[in-house]
Amino acid sequence: MIKNKVEKFPIHEDCPVRNVFDRFGDKWSVLILIALDTVPQMRFNELHKGIDIISQKMLTVTLKTLEADGLVKRTMFPQIPPRVEYALTERGKSLIPHIHNLVAWSKEHMSDIQASRAAYNKQLV
Repeated sequence: MIKNKVEKFPIHEDCPVRNVFDRFGDKWSVLILIALDTVPQMRFNELHKGIDIISQKMLTVTLKTLEADGLVKRTMFPQIPPRVEYALTERGKSLIPHIHNLVAWSKEHMSDIQASRAAYNKQLV
């Protein structure tokens, strides 16, 4: 029985569950997607100010990763100075309701999770 379930989620790069969860297990991807859902088109500096604790380097790296996954599109406008805007793609927009559900679940259960952690840590002492 367990073997059948493990085979459904193989431990390699082609596993859709691990592949997607690895992407959203980072510190910034979900925040960037939520920001772009709130304001549909944002310039780099607007995103940086909106998520003020992210470094410019991490914002750049994360945006490139989200763009590579087809969740965010980057539009460059041919003007001086150059203007670049970021927006969610249709794929990115389709992920937003799931993120909102996860946020709602987190809010609903966070105090219980914190209590469980405290009780667990008490056992370790």
